Amino acid sequence: MNRLADETSPYLLQHQDNPVDWMPWGDEAFARAQAEDKPLLISIGYSACHWCHVMERESFEDPQTAAEMNATFVCVKVDREERPDVDAIYMAAVQAMTGSGGWPLNAFVTPDGHPFFAGTYFPPVARQGIPAWRQVVAAIGEAWQTQRDEIVTGAAKNLRALAGPQGLDGRSGDVDAAIPQEAVANLRSAWDAEFGGFGGAPKFPAASALDFLLGQGEREMALHTLRAMANGGIYDQVGGGFSRYAVDRRWVVPHFEKMLYDNALLARAYLHAWQATGDTFLRRVCEETLDWMLRELRQEEGAFASALDADSEGVEGKYYVWTLDEVREALGDRADAAITAFGMTAEGNFEGRNIPVRAAADPPDLRELKDRLYEVRERRVRPGLDDKRLTAWNALAIAALADAGAVLGREDYLDAARAAAGFVLESMRDADGRLLRTYNRGVARLGAYLEDHAFLVEALLTLYEATFEERWFVHARRLADETIERFADREHGGFFTTPADHDERVPVRRKDLEDSPIPSGQSSLALGLLRLAALTGERRYEEEALTIMRPLGQAATRYPTAFGHLLQALAFHLGPVREIAIAGDEPGPLLEVVRAAYRPRTVLAGGDGTAVPLMEGRAPLGGRTAAYVCEHFACQRPVHDPDALAGLLSG
Repeated sequence: MNRLADETSPYLLQHQDNPVDWMPWGDEAFARAQAEDKPLLISIGYSACHWCHVMERESFEDPQTAAEMNATFVCVKVDREERPDVDAIYMAAVQAMTGSGGWPLNAFVTPDGHPFFAGTYFPPVARQGIPAWRQVVAAIGEAWQTQRDEIVTGAAKNLRALAGPQGLDGRSGDVDAAIPQEAVANLRSAWDAEFGGFGGAPKFPAASALDFLLGQGEREMALHTLRAMANGGIYDQVGGGFSRYAVDRRWVVPHFEKMLYDNALLARAYLHAWQATGDTFLRRVCEETLDWMLRELRQEEGAFASALDADSEGVEGKYYVWTLDEVREALGDRADAAITAFGMTAEGNFEGRNIPVRAAADPPDLRELKDRLYEVRERRVRPGLDDKRLTAWNALAIAALADAGAVLGREDYLDAARAAAGFVLESMRDADGRLLRTYNRGVARLGAYLEDHAFLVEALLTLYEATFEERWFVHARRLADETIERFADREHGGFFTTPADHDERVPVRRKDLEDSPIPSGQSSLALGLLRLAALTGERRYEEEALTIMRPLGQAATRYPTAFGHLLQALAFHLGPVREIAIAGDEPGPLLEVVRAAYRPRTVLAGGDGTAVPLMEGRAPLGGRTAAYVCEHFACQRPVHDPDALAGLLSG
């Protein structure tokens, strides 16, 4: 075993038996590079990455290749999901050097951590213009011996570019009120009107942009895309849940890895689409997705694992695909109904086998057919589970479960959200009470990033609005204050990805901006702070959010699929925002009115406590539960009749 045997990341542990002398990122690796006068190879991936597994089998498990790597470099393995800060820097490097990026990411860096060459996947034998990995290893080793001064000087000069756009000034100015409408127009220009989604293949779900469109009342693009995805192979028709993306324009062939974050974000998008339309199919997809998360990702303490691998038995998608004979063996005389419903053929739609799609009207016993196929599928070798729990991704799951639990009346979802939130708040902290990034095998470790803090602020506010349990609001406000203190850029505005006291081995301190594939920490924090401002009446939270939004508004307009969550924050800021306070012991009928439609520009408070300023002075009306509809804490006359509340909210 190499030095990765002591790690808790499933991805790092996958490499513990490689003959490569891998080390984890840390002071020891950099000290060794200095002492041995070697460059470092920083190899970055994640456990559900298909091509990471391929390169491991082809190169990192080969003793001769490993010997050459060990002789030439200090070899460091990084789980990009544990260390997004490291990944972002070296991804910026490979994109600057090659014009593209991806994983596995292999960066060659000086003992100071400055990258001087980077690439992604390299085959064992040169092909299609890509050099063999051993050729790369030899060439870099020779260059280090013969051109070291030029390498070190050039790497240091290029370092500033890797920090990203740090100097954007967000301290003053206005937010253009036309941004949402212009962003919608640009989304329409990229929209695939035939198959949904934006752009060509490969196609990614863009959940945040779809939520933005729903919030703007732009149903056509959002609903067509959501239905097309749910009808395609990117959606697991048998077991529920979404794969990472589709390799084709029609959403048929997925890249089979299934991530917690995609499913949490998409479950909320389908929930909001159901609120907007009442279409029971959209509700079904939401519930099946959340049920899949609970069944296959929830761990014993209540938090959620990160992902399921794309591969099973070393073959991508093997667990999910079917031949007609397999379907007939599983279903007997009901097989033809399933074959028709799932669009299966003798030729198949994926390497001679069938990825189920929704190709015909649902048979009346669809649920029973799915359950039986799932039961049979479970006898196969399952894809690997990445069982590390990440604070940020768990926060997305908490928000989705809380939102759906409240809207759909699913107490089991609310209980799951409470359990996950309780675990994160209690067990993923260091000795000083600061939030940690990752938990696995009984150990919580690594200081949390901006996205961990921001996503958790949003999730806790959602959980408060779903339950009216004030403890979640109190935690959210405290965490928001801590985030402002530790991550804010006091010179230019906005927020850094890492706190001021972060790992000194990371060569630059970045601000990550784009909401792809998940919301950026900045976008999430902007929306969380705006919601907190509406619940508290404190202008300071809004002003901090504005330092994020002011300099990014035009970029969000031009590239809306990359800024979907920021666009939601901008739309919330531009308003109008409704602040709804419900006072009394029987809020149910009034809450049904509030939750009957998708209302992204509202905040909701209730209960009988005093921790939430929006509830101050709110009391039942004549002994009956009352709803107060306010803007900027100026409230209309309270009402207790659901129809009257519906009238106020529709105006």
